[in-house]
Amino acid sequence: MANSPQSKKRARQIETRTTVNKARRSRIRTFLRKVEEAIASGDKEAAAAALRAAQPELMRGVTKGVYHKNTASRKISRLAARVKTIA
Repeated sequence: MANSPQSKKRARQIETRTTVNKARRSRIRTFLRKVEEAIASGDKEAAAAALRAAQPELMRGVTKGVYHKNTASRKISRLAARVKTIA
């Protein structure tokens, strides 16, 4: 358990960051799920629109430190390729 005042403060800060990051990650996953659902339904316009909405959210997650830059880029790239293949 934290003993010094600084370690107690760090523990409090970690707790708040964890809740904020959890909310961010959940929000990003929601956007990604909307893209997945649009791809599954076969609606190219809806999938493209959902992807356009999801891209800035993912990159915002990168700037906030929730995701690594390459991870976000990989997810966007794979989703874009799947949207492109919809007939």
